[in-house]
Amino acid sequence: MAKKLIILGAGESGVGTAILGKKKGFEVFVSDFGKIKEKYKQVLIHNEFKWEEGGHSVSQILKADVAMKSPGIPDSAPIIMELNKAGVPVISEIEFAAKYTNATIVGITGSNGKTTTATLTYELLKDELSVALGGNIGKSFAEQVSQDKYENFVLEISSFQLDGIEDFAPHISVLTNLSPDHLDRYDNDYNKYIASKFRIIMNQSEEDYFIYDADDEEINKWLDCNTIRAQKIPFSLTKEFEQGAYIKQNQLIITIHNTRFTMPITTLGLQGQHNTKNAMAASTVATLLKIRKATIRECLENFQGVEHRLEKVLKINNVLYINDSKATNVNAAFYALDSMQTPTVWIVGGVDKGNDYSELLALVNEKVKAIICLGVDNEKIKQAFGNIVDIVVETAGMQEAVKVAYKLADRNDTVLLSPACASFDLFTNYEDRGRQFKEAVRHL
Repeated sequence: MAKKLIILGAGESGVGTAILGKKKGFEVFVSDFGKIKEKYKQVLIHNEFKWEEGGHSVSQILKADVAMKSPGIPDSAPIIMELNKAGVPVISEIEFAAKYTNATIVGITGSNGKTTTATLTYELLKDELSVALGGNIGKSFAEQVSQDKYENFVLEISSFQLDGIEDFAPHISVLTNLSPDHLDRYDNDYNKYIASKFRIIMNQSEEDYFIYDADDEEINKWLDCNTIRAQKIPFSLTKEFEQGAYIKQNQLIITIHNTRFTMPITTLGLQGQHNTKNAMAASTVATLLKIRKATIRECLENFQGVEHRLEKVLKINNVLYINDSKATNVNAAFYALDSMQTPTVWIVGGVDKGNDYSELLALVNEKVKAIICLGVDNEKIKQAFGNIVDIVVETAGMQEAVKVAYKLADRNDTVLLSPACASFDLFTNYEDRGRQFKEAVRHL
């Protein structure tokens, strides 16, 4: 008799898992508490899956042998608590799909930079290896595993996905950095969030690798208190290593085993300290996987970044408009503000995830001439910055925010959308928010 696979959430990861589950002989049932997007509904119908939307049939769901939940569903959701009580294993797509592939997996997590690092890593590998990009980005990992045609995967992995792993063990894991994020999902306890991120290395062996930011205080603190089996490969802007990546005399240097790679950091396609670190992490992966040095160098020189991450949109009346909608936490907004070279009109706000804005005060004081709030509840932002920025305006939507920014910005200023918050109050997701910003700018 076929085992029952229950899938909670019919988004990219849910539908992909359903396809893989069916291929592996599971009896699949897909349940979404909300409304399923039309494109996913069509896939469910085409594959003749049993599915429901607008609520959960609890009695049906509790018959599961295993349940895969979408990363967006918190552990505190009633249906998850019911499954836990019934002793049904609740896992993530990453855990489910990894069991069905022998491919080499590169797992990339971190509070910020993981999308850029994962995308850049994929770009570095794709010309010389059979590789796919997935996880929290692009096409479903599970669906790509079902196609059985890739020898390598680069996965961007969120803390929510890591919460749902048991045996998952990437051959190479990358931790870009740590800063408070999603604390609303971790009882406002930063240590619980940090522990979640470090789950990426918990099943690695001595033959595996852990690449990490050796300048990050919280990462170092955790490593000082815990032993890990994987081989550690650090990267740093300030320290040098026998094995690792570092900067010396404006050269990016990577030394691993008997391989040494160098290139001037001035020729990197993406500039800024945070992007240099992303390049270090990605090129360390490429060096481990024996990509040719000329390929690494060329790719690092030509890579222009990802959509919604410090993306230059347009210059209008000598005012530059930048889309950084991917900045969904304070630390990401810090990097964006830090990279501003001209007086900045800052569009900020959304769903606060337990944000502490104090680390931005000095930067805002130095760089920001006006703040435009873009959220349903902006009280915390007004309290944090009202005393150091003269102009703080509340707006009800993206078009209004961009029009106000247009009026407030002078020649040679920058208008920066870097929300430091999640997008779910006014937008479908951060991509929707970024695209609405770009659309509004183009219609000025």
